[in-house]
Amino acid sequence: QVQLEESGGGSVQAGGSLRLSCAASTTTYRYRFGRMGWFRQAPGKEREGVAAISTGTGSTYYADSVKGRFTISQDNAKNMVYLQMNSLKPEDTAMYYCAADLLVGVSLLSGSYNYWGQGTQVTVSS
Repeated sequence: QVQLEESGGGSVQAGGSLRLSCAASTTTYRYRFGRMGWFRQAPGKEREGVAAISTGTGSTYYADSVKGRFTISQDNAKNMVYLQMNSLKPEDTAMYYCAADLLVGVSLLSGSYNYWGQGTQVTVSS
């Protein structure tokens, strides 16, 4: 069984920062995530990939809308993935989800991930 739990969401004014955390846990030692990512979904919109990381190489990939503002990182020893969000804009308001998959390689496609967290809300006011 795999569990992903996000934390760190909240309300912030435009220009502010938030750091999201994702704790990955599994009841079997055989699970080794090859990729992890952050997605977001705003009301009435489709889920979109924000940032992804290859857990083995550390390679990262970002959506154009967040490049230069968001940073994805990992702590493999703690099975944690983070999303540092700076210079937040009202259009960043969404539910943010952590995702993981056993396959390697970065991807911002939701279909590339089999495991999902419940989400954490981020609200940016102008």
